[in-house]
Amino acid sequence: MTVTIVGSQLGDEGKGGVVDLFGDAADVVARYQGGDNAGHTVVEGGTEYKLSLVPSGAVRDKVGVLGNGCVVNPATLFEEIDDLRDRGLAPDVRVAERAHVILPYHRVLDGIEEEAKSDSDMKVGTTGRGIGPTYEDKVGRRGLRIADLLDPEGLREKLEYVVAQKRALAEDVFGVDVDGPDADEEIGSAFDVDAIHEEYSEYGRRLREEDMTVNAGAFLADRIERGEEVMFEGAQGTSIDIDHGNYPYVTSSNPTAGYAATGTGVGPTTVGRGEVVGIVKAYLSRVGSGPLPTELKGDDESEELAEYIREEGGEYGTVTGRPRRVGWLDIPMLRHAARANGFTGLAINHIDVLAGLDEVKVGHSYDLDGEEVFTLPATTEQWADCEPNLRRFDGWSDVDWAAVAEEGYDAVPENARAYLEYVSDELDTDIYAVGVGPGREETVVLEDPFE
Repeated sequence: MTVTIVGSQLGDEGKGGVVDLFGDAADVVARYQGGDNAGHTVVEGGTEYKLSLVPSGAVRDKVGVLGNGCVVNPATLFEEIDDLRDRGLAPDVRVAERAHVILPYHRVLDGIEEEAKSDSDMKVGTTGRGIGPTYEDKVGRRGLRIADLLDPEGLREKLEYVVAQKRALAEDVFGVDVDGPDADEEIGSAFDVDAIHEEYSEYGRRLREEDMTVNAGAFLADRIERGEEVMFEGAQGTSIDIDHGNYPYVTSSNPTAGYAATGTGVGPTTVGRGEVVGIVKAYLSRVGSGPLPTELKGDDESEELAEYIREEGGEYGTVTGRPRRVGWLDIPMLRHAARANGFTGLAINHIDVLAGLDEVKVGHSYDLDGEEVFTLPATTEQWADCEPNLRRFDGWSDVDWAAVAEEGYDAVPENARAYLEYVSDELDTDIYAVGVGPGREETVVLEDPFE
C-alpha cells in the first residue's frame, strides 16, 4: 500500500511531522520533488530535527529515497546524513540515478537573477538554493544527473559543455565579473570546471562506496511487490505548484499528488490505489511574494494579530529563517487543493496556535468582479483582485494540549471541533489527524491511513 503526503496550501503546513507520525507503519519514505529548499521539522523525544533534503522518515530509521523528480545538492545531502549520524541515528538514504544535481553555478545564478528582479514585481522570493535553475537545465536537456557523478570522465565532458554557457550567461546577460581582478571568489569557483569536477567526483565516489544510488522506480516497485508499505512525501504546497499554483510565485516542480508517480517512477495507478492525505495548517502562512487575499495586514489590529500568530506558531522559514506572512485560513485554496490532489483524508495542524483568540475567521469564498467564487481563479492577476468573504467562529481557550492528545478527539475544545468540522465538510474529506503541538505525541489521531 502507498500513502502520499501533500501540502494543501503554500508550504509550511507541517508535512514532516505527519510523515513522522504515520511513518511508523511505512517501510520506505520517498521524496518525489523539490530539493533543499524544503524545510521539514520533526520532533522526536523532545529533540528537534530540521531536514531540508533527507526524507523525514529517517528519524524513524526508515529507508529514505530521493526520487528522480528531486533536485539534489550533494553537499546538503551529506551534511544532513552526517549530522543525523552524529546524533546517534543511522539514516539509510537512497538517491535516484535519474535525479538532477544542483551545481554551484545554479546557486549563484539563482541569486543573480533574483537580485536583478528585486526592484520589480517579478521577484519570486526564492530560497537561493539553485532549485529553479536546476529544473531549467533539466527541461533544457543540459542538466547533470546523479548517475553522471559516478563517471568522472563523462562528468568532465558534460561540465566543459555547460559551464561555458553558464559563464556567458553570468557575464554577458547579467554583467557579472566572474574571474576578473574584482571578482568574488565564490562566484569565480562556481564557474571553474576543475574545481567543480574535483568536488563532485568526490561526491560520486561517496555515493558509490556507500551504495546509495538506485533506479528509483524499480527499487520502489520491488518493495511494493514484496508487500512493504511506502509513503510518498511531497515538499512545498499545492498553491506553489508550477502548474496549479499562483504562477510565477511558485516553486519549480509539482508538489501535487500526481507527481508522486512521475517523480518516483511508479505507475499512477499505484499512487491512486493508495491514500492521499492533505496537510492543512489551521491558518495560512507563506515565505515569499505573491497575492494572499486573507493575509492579516493593513491596520494595527491585523498586524498585531499576525505577529501574535507568527510568534505562537514559530512562523519563520525552516530553510531561510525569514518571517512568514500570516493570514486566516483560505477555504477556496483548500477546495482547489482537494480537487487537484484527490484527498482521501486530512491532517489539520496548529489549532493550538489559535487558542486564546476571541474570534477566529476563515475566508469562505471570494468576491471577484462582482461574483462570488469558491475556488482559486486560474491566474495570479485574478487572485490578486479577489476580496475574501470571511466567516467567523467563536474562539477556544488554551488547554492542556498534551492531555487532549492523550484523551482523543472528544477532548478537543468544542469551538475548535466546530472549526475543524467546517473544514472537513467544505472539502468533503474526513479528518485523519489533528495537530495540537510540535511533538509526535501531540497529535490526535482519528484514523491511520495505513490501516
